[in-house]
This record gives sequence, structure tokens and C-alpha cells, in this order.
Amino acid sequence: MRNLKLLKSLCSSELQGPGSPQCFSVRSDTGSLLIASQFSVTEYDPHTGKVVRETSLTADGYLPEDGSGVVVGLQDLAELQSACLATAGGDVVLFNLNTSQLECVGSVDSGLTSMSWSPDEELVILTTGQETIIMMTKDFEPVTEVGIHQDDFGEGKFITVGWGKKETQFHGSEGKQAAQKKIQDVQPAVAWDDRRPRVTWRGDGQLFAVSAICPQTGARKVRVWNREGVLQATSEPINGLEQALCWKPSGSLIASSQRHPNKHSVVFMEKNGLLHGDFTLPFSKDQAKVKELVWNSDSTVLAVWLEDFTAGEDGKVKSYIQLWTVGNYHWYLKQSLDFDGDPQKAPVCFCWDPERPLRLHVVTHSWTSVAYDWGWTTERSRGLDVTDDASVAVIDGEKVLVTTFRQSVVPPPMCSFELQLKSPVNQVTFLCQTERTNQIAVFTSNGQISVFGKDLDKTADGFSILSRPLVLQKSFRLTAPQDNPLALRQLLWLQEEMFFVVTSGVVPNTSTLLMLRPAQDASDTLAVRSQVEVEGVVISTVHCSQSGTVALQLEDGQIWKLLWDCPEMSVEEWRDSSGCSINFPIFCIQTALCCISGTEYLLGLTDRSHLYAGDTELASNVSSFAVCDDFLLITTHSHTCRCLQLSTLTLKGLQVALSSDGGQNDETHRRVERGSRIVTVVPQDTRVILQMPRGNLETIHHRALVLAQLRKWLDGFRFREAFECMRKLRINLNLIYDHNPKVFLENVETFITQLNSINHINLFLTELKEEDTTCTMYPSPESSPLQSQVVSGQKKVDVVCDALRKAMEAMDANKFCLSILTSHVKKTVPELEIALQKVHELREKPPEAPGAVSAEEALKYLLFLVNVNDLYEHSLGTYDFDLVLMVAEKSQKDPKEYIPFLNMLKSLEPNYQRYTIDKHLKRYRKALVHLSKSGKEHFIEVLQLVKEQKLYSEALRLYTADSPQYKLVSSAYAEHLVEQQQAEQAGLLLWRCGEPARALQAFTSCSSWRNAICVAQQIPLPPDQLALLARDLAEKLTEQRRCSEAALLLDQYAKVRFHLTRLEKFAFPVKMQCECIFTKIFLVKITEAFEVHCRRLADI
Repeated sequence: MRNLKLLKSLCSSELQGPGSPQCFSVRSDTGSLLIASQFSVTEYDPHTGKVVRETSLTADGYLPEDGSGVVVGLQDLAELQSACLATAGGDVVLFNLNTSQLECVGSVDSGLTSMSWSPDEELVILTTGQETIIMMTKDFEPVTEVGIHQDDFGEGKFITVGWGKKETQFHGSEGKQAAQKKIQDVQPAVAWDDRRPRVTWRGDGQLFAVSAICPQTGARKVRVWNREGVLQATSEPINGLEQALCWKPSGSLIASSQRHPNKHSVVFMEKNGLLHGDFTLPFSKDQAKVKELVWNSDSTVLAVWLEDFTAGEDGKVKSYIQLWTVGNYHWYLKQSLDFDGDPQKAPVCFCWDPERPLRLHVVTHSWTSVAYDWGWTTERSRGLDVTDDASVAVIDGEKVLVTTFRQSVVPPPMCSFELQLKSPVNQVTFLCQTERTNQIAVFTSNGQISVFGKDLDKTADGFSILSRPLVLQKSFRLTAPQDNPLALRQLLWLQEEMFFVVTSGVVPNTSTLLMLRPAQDASDTLAVRSQVEVEGVVISTVHCSQSGTVALQLEDGQIWKLLWDCPEMSVEEWRDSSGCSINFPIFCIQTALCCISGTEYLLGLTDRSHLYAGDTELASNVSSFAVCDDFLLITTHSHTCRCLQLSTLTLKGLQVALSSDGGQNDETHRRVERGSRIVTVVPQDTRVILQMPRGNLETIHHRALVLAQLRKWLDGFRFREAFECMRKLRINLNLIYDHNPKVFLENVETFITQLNSINHINLFLTELKEEDTTCTMYPSPESSPLQSQVVSGQKKVDVVCDALRKAMEAMDANKFCLSILTSHVKKTVPELEIALQKVHELREKPPEAPGAVSAEEALKYLLFLVNVNDLYEHSLGTYDFDLVLMVAEKSQKDPKEYIPFLNMLKSLEPNYQRYTIDKHLKRYRKALVHLSKSGKEHFIEVLQLVKEQKLYSEALRLYTADSPQYKLVSSAYAEHLVEQQQAEQAGLLLWRCGEPARALQAFTSCSSWRNAICVAQQIPLPPDQLALLARDLAEKLTEQRRCSEAALLLDQYAKVRFHLTRLEKFAFPVKMQCECIFTKIFLVKITEAFEVHCRRLADI
């Protein structure tokens, strides 16, 4: 969906040579023109406007002095530093470009009709007046000479296997009459045909084709030869085939022209001579003749030179050079150079530049040379809001094909609507005014500007029109001088009736900037209101919709700013914040204005795929780019599409971002199909339109644009738009909460009201998970403010489920019944019992509200969320057998499996029934509670359950301390503790339940001597047994190195002095500790005896 836009045109009219130009060639090393006339050969430099050298062809007799001589071919030979020309008289002459000397390297007596060099300049083909082909090397050594007309088809002759006669074959839609159809005789060539052979080479130089008049039929026939001069194929008889012939450099097709009974076409042939496609020229059958066809060097543009058969109403014969391109198997007329009827201004020859594929050279009869430099561009609307339709305009002859991508994506060559003009279109531009960016101005080859806008008064007759066509609102004639075709270029529509154009200056290498407004005396005429002369050639202009800035780029890379919104238009150098002048290192073919970190920059893309921001190179593998709002989107030759938010990056950061490959969750990086180019980006949307090399379109939703748009919607509480976008583009719905948890929880009711769909709320709930997507899947840009996180002890899923359930129950519990069930089920610990209880309540008390959910529907929905077997088990836990039956009927269980089991349960006592169910569900604590209520007769089962599941603590809480059950459970618990090596706790438990003997045994086993002595005294034990117990415990304490405790125990309860000799094996501190203890005991005893003695004395 690209157009050819004229970047610059260099017109040189200073050259005035003798005679009239007949042919010319472009020097690939210097860019100068070699022009041959019937008198001389001249080298002319159009950039300086000077003649480099000129040599007469009549002085040495190569051409007659009367001017009747003809030069049939001229070719620059860069390797030989010469130019080779051939004359109709038969001479082949070398023109030395260093010495300006002429040298005849060969001559043919019968004369020459054409000369064509191979692309590698190794071979030359000469066609003679005797209808022969002479092939020579670059040293002019003959290789072969063969006749043009051959009776044989060639080496590529088709092979027939003889599958029946024509009369017996199937003829498809033509019917049986096709079998009797006779082959019509080929009509002779048209009268205006010059009857000269045409020679064209394939791009690789391995094959060449010759079109010549067949002596037998008088019609043209094309033959294909190889590099050795061997005939390969002969074309099928083609009625109306004309003289033009050119082989596509890529090697696929040979182009020629054909006149049909009802149309005029450019046809294509394969190398085997068979026709393969065509397109129709926009002329009637006898209106114009095709003089030449020329492909450019990269095979993207086909130039067609036409000339009217008859003079027009003004009595002048017009000429045209049309530029055609192909996309999606459709041929577009992109540009038409219409030359007026002045014979001196008519082209005499033209060719494409060998080095620059989109530079076209034209030489007129008056020796004027014009070089047109074209560039590929996509004309798109520049709006920034939702009123912009993201329109793209494609030039196709007298039509402009407009596609509004906001409403629909229409693949080319189709479109949303067409704009029909009266002349071929040369330029298209959109209005740069806010909220009116869908209006289009079209500049046609007849020098008029037509303005198209929306017809707001037209009704839709009851139908909804998604893409309303534009209608012609006004046409303007121009008073600006237009001496040559496309004299005006770089059209900008700045305001409703203000246009800006660029034209070539009076002085070479200058440009004139024109501001056009309606004339005061004629509203349909645009007059020049202001003009500025600029030193240099302006090759691009660009307008910024945000700031209104207009930037100009010169041929040498200079950047200027146009001050157009002031009384007198002026220009100034583009400067950075420090006041330094900013220029591109090299001229760029595509430019756009953008703002990076608050500073306005001009971005430029060169033909070598280098992207610049002013004089700073950002990337070196960019195939296309577009600026939309705050984002820069680029496609690269590594088949990726990058999308970067300019407000979050500095210029250095942008360089780094474009040079990196991106991480796994890098939202700025996306893979695309090979060769994809950006067509447009829909403003305030997530869609990016890409075009493939073959011409078809693809729409992608770049993740960076999607997330940026989602953040805007969520910040503006537009939950519905965000949800729909996330659901369609498969963005994790957790982002709705994770983007700003506090705001979401404060606006839960708004979220529910906007969604207003049970299914959507359920979908949101089912996708909830604990992961914070803003940290993992969709990290926020570095400069984005951090959103406040909810800090609580609860988990995220539980918080959201509870908040939504609370809001839905407050709003309408019946309406949101299914969503409420979902909020129970999707919690981290599913609340299936509560959900089933709500289903049970629905069954017991069906809601009377219209459209309310029934218990059957609720249960069916629960079965969708939860495994049916799990739900069956949880339904048992409700002890509601009707609910169990409802769930069981929805499961795949055999009734023979669950009916007997349920009947058995129904026959049991209620508490024992619930015990059985809880034990089946492995809810042992609940089972213990119910079993304890079943009666004393089931205490043995209680004790067994307690021992199996180790529920001792739970069991002790169920009985009083003085009950026999409590003692039995405590005894069992003590045994368990002893097994677990916790004898002291076991002893305490036995002592508490009234079993001191077993408690004494437990305390003794763990050396808990204080507890053991207390229990022994409580029993009570006789003194001798108590002393024996103290000695045993002291022995154990001594073995455990608890000597101080052993000494105290022996002294108080065994009445035995602890022998210090038994401590010899212990360390000195231990011995000292024991001595101190015995000393303290001795002092206590002496004190007690002394007090007793004092009391006795007092009594006396």
C-alpha cells in the first residue's frame, strides 16, 4: 500500500547541442549523461550544468554532415572508461572518456539496426540490416553470427505425448465448438511500428530476447537466445504484438505491449515464449501507442512511454511516461508524467539510473534533461484520537483507493471506497488539522487540487455505515508555475484552505517554498501568498500533529524548521536544547517527528536501513517505522516488530533498547513474518497493520500497545473495555487486579456493574492465581508510578473472591448466584461445603425472582467447576442425603455402588451415621466428636479411633476429668507418650488421672526425681523403700553427671553422706560443687540442733 513520492527533480536546460538527441546513457561512476545526436556525442553533468566533453561524429565521417545520420545505440562501459555507440551506417565506435577520442572498432556493410550490451558488459549484441545477430565480446571479437528468423522453435521445444486428437479432448467452458475452431491468421504489425529489432537481456546476462518482424506474417515474434547464441524458444503467435520489449531484471518475465480489438495492454511472456499475465493501459484502443517499456534495476517499477496517435483539441500531440508497480497481482499506475503538446518539450528518450533504482532520467527534444528521484511512502492519516479512521490512501491511476483501518481491514487491491478523479493522481495528502484528519487533498497531473471530505448530511437510510465514503467538496486550480511535469512536490495540507508545496528554485540546487491560499478574486484558484528561497534541495517535509511543527530535510541531510503560522513564512535551522545545529549524516527517504523525553526530534530512515534521530544513529537494520502518539514502532530485517514508549526513554535509552534483543517477557519485542512493513497504526487502539512482500495485509496487536491501552482503561475505571480486550487478546485477567489492587477493591461494584455478565465474572474468578502479573508476565515500564499493593495476611485469591462475593450478595444474590458459588470454589482452600449448602438452600427455598438460578442449574454449574467425585464426597459431608442423591445422579457412578451405601447410612443412629460418613471422608476429628456422642457402648470404637489416628488431645477434651473414659484415654495417651520417649509427660498424665504407681514408674524411668519423690510420698512408701528409691535415683543421676542433685537426694531422703571418693572420676568443679552443698547441709543441721537445744534450756 505504498505510493511513489517525488523527492526531487533536477531540471537542466543549459545544454544546447547541435541537432536533436537520439539516445543517451548514464555513467554509473559519475552520474553524468552521455547524449548522442546526429552530429555529435556529448557528456553533460546535470549537477553542475556544464558540458564535460563533446566530440563531433561527422568530422571523421561516422555520420553524414547533412544530419540524416542515426545513432542506434549508446552504452557507457565503465571498465573501459569509454562509451560505445553504433550508427545506422554500420560503424561501431568507441568514445574514450579520458581523451575524448573516437575509435572505430568495427563496421558492418549492411548497417546496424540496434546494439545491446549484456548487464556484465562482457558481450554485445548487434542486429544488422540483413536480419542477422552478431555476438561479440567486450574486446569486439566475434563469437557467433546467426539469422534472426529461425524455422526451429529452439532447444526448449515442447514435447507432446500424443494424448488423442484435439477433436476428442475436453475443452472446458469453450464447449465442443472449440474443436472445430480454426486458428486465425496473425495480423501484421501496426503501421507506426519502426520495424527495427528490439534486444533485451535478462538481469543475469545468461539469456537475451529479440523481437523482430517475421517475414512470412509481417507480425512481431519474440525469440529467446542463450549466452552462446543458441536459440532457446520462440514465442507463440501473438496478434497485435508491438515493438516495445524489456526483460525484467529479476529474470521472471519479458514485458511487451499488445493491441486487442477492445483494449490496449502490457503483456508478459515467460522465457519459453508463452504469455503469462497482463494489465490494461488506461487508454482506448486507438488513443495512444507504446513507444518503450523500461524496468528499473530492482524490478519494482515498470516505466511505459506512450504517445497520442492524434493531436488533441489544441492541435498538439501529447506524450506520457507512466510508472506502474504490482502488488497482490494487481498493477497500479503510481505516477504519470504528462508532457504537453510542445514538440520541443516532448521526451526523445528516457532510462532508469543504473545505481539508484528509483531515479528516472528524461531527455527532451530541446536538450533539456530532467532527473526525477522517487521514494516509497505510505500516505496515512495523522490523527491522534478516536475520530481518526486510520485511513491509508493508495494511488491507482485516476483513482485513489482509501481504506479505513479503524472500521475494517480490507486487503488490496480492494479498499473501503474509491475517489474518482479526471486525471492521473500524482500526490495525496491528509489534512493536518485536529479532528479533521480524515479529509484528503489530491493533486492530479492536470495541475489541480481536489479536496474530499465526509458528507455529514447524507443519511444511512436505516442502515449503519461503518466506513462513510468521502465526497468531492472543492477543486482548486493552481497559479504556481508548472513548466515541467511534477514541477510541484511535497504537498502538505496544513489548514482548511492553506497548502504548502516545494518547487525547484531558479538557481540550480535551490528550492522555493510556496504557501498557497485561495485567491481573493477567485475562490477556486490557489495563489502564492508567501514564498521563501532555500539554499539546497528540499527532499522531504513532515508535519507533527501534536506540536504543529513542520520540518524540512535537504538533500545533504540538513534539517530546517518551517515557521508557517506567522504572517511571513520563514525557515530556521533545527537546533537542540543547547542551541547546536542538528543534521542527518545522510539524507533519509522517510521522516517523522516525535517527542523523546520532552524534546522534539526528527526521525529519519535511510535507504540503507539506518534509523537516525537527528545526528544520532538509533538502529541499523530497520525496514520501516511509524510514530503513533507516544510510541515508536519499527520492523527490522531480522523479522521482528519493536514498539517502544518514547516518554519513558531518553535518546541513549532508546539506542540501548533498539540494540538489545529483549528478554522472555519483553513486551516491546514481537516476531513477524519475513519482509513485513508497517502500513499504519490505529490511534487509541492496539492494532498495527502490516503488509507482506506479496501484498497481503496482516493485523497484529502488539503487546506493548495492548498493555499501554489496558493501563489507560484501568486507570480510568473502564473495566469493560479492558476486560473485552484482554479476553480477545488472551491477556491474563489477573492484571485487572494486579495493576492497582487498592483501587480495584475500592471499585468492585463498578467492576461488576460494567461487566454485567455472569459468564464474564466467572471467567475472571476462574483465572485468578497468586502470581503478581505486574512483576512476572507484564512488568510495568520503568518510569511508571508504582501502584499501591494491599498488605494483609490473606492471600490474593481469597481477598478478591471475598470482595466480589460480598459485593454480589449485597447487589443481587439471586442474579449472581453462580458467581457467588464460583467465589467459594476458587478460593485457595475451596469452600465446597458452603457452596453445596447454598445449593441445598436453593432446593429448599427456590427463589421467586424471574430468571433466578434453580438448584438444578447451580448444581450442574458446580459439577462444571469441580470434579464430580470430589463433589460427591463433599456432598456426603453435608449429611443431606437428598443433596447427595442429586450429585450422584449427575456423576458417572453406578447406582448399585452408592444406593446400598446410602441406605445403610440412613439406617444408623444420627450421631453414629455422621461418624460413619466422616470416617469414610477421612474427617477423623469430626468423626471422633460424633462417635463420642453415640453412647458408652461405642467407647471401644472411640478408643480404637483415638489410637489409630492419634487423636488423644481431642479425645481428652470430650470427657470430664473424673469420668472413667477420661482415665482410659489418659492411660492410652500415656502409653503413647512413653513410646514416643516422653515418659515425664506420661507420668504427669498418669498422676493426674489417679494412677500414682504407674506415674512413679514413669518418673523413675526418666530420672525425674522430684516428681518421683512426690508421688512416692503421696502413695506413701515406707521409709526404707523411699530410701531405696532415693539411692536408685541417685545412682541414675550420678551416671547422668547430675551429681549435685544426687548428693541432695541422698542427704534428704536416704540419710547417707555422699562419698567424695566416688567423684574422683569427675572434674574438679563438680567436686567443689558437691563439697559446697554438703557444707551448707551441715551448717543447716547444726543450726537446727542448736535451736532445739536453746528451746529445751528455755523450758527448764
